[in-house]
Amino acid sequence: MEQYLKQLPKLAKDKHIENKKYFDKLKKKTPKDIDYQMQGIHDDVFAKIDCLKCANCCKTTGPLFTQQDIERIAKHLRVKPQKFIDDYLRIDEDNDYVLQSVPCTFLDNENYCMIYDVRPKACREFPHTDRKKFQQISAITLKNTAICPAAFAVVEEMKKKMPF
Repeated sequence: MEQYLKQLPKLAKDKHIENKKYFDKLKKKTPKDIDYQMQGIHDDVFAKIDCLKCANCCKTTGPLFTQQDIERIAKHLRVKPQKFIDDYLRIDEDNDYVLQSVPCTFLDNENYCMIYDVRPKACREFPHTDRKKFQQISAITLKNTAICPAAFAVVEEMKKKMPF
């Protein structure tokens, strides 16, 4: 997995133009059953990929934290929300709360999330490949193909199962 993760950004970059064209066509001519097809592709890919062997998302990027995320996690950690913010978060250029640094503070040595049951919404939904109206998040998906082997595999499967 380590070797593949090192190659993934280059693989994603090599496929970027092809994938961008694919998503542009997908937006113009969206299959009526795209949500159904995407759920199947997502499920098939995640049946083969073990996130615990990877955790590249947690090691290289940080999620956005909503106010609800902050309150839920602070309660779990038994600290006040402002203390959680002060200890772990910063405000980014888009005025969103994000982690002060990566890898994620809550990722342990075996790739387990120490706050898994209360993790941020962005973490629960990553890489967003089973989201409704998937075609609307093509920019995020293209970015995620360089980070997440599952996102990369989902896009490759899409091109096979929903060709243009």
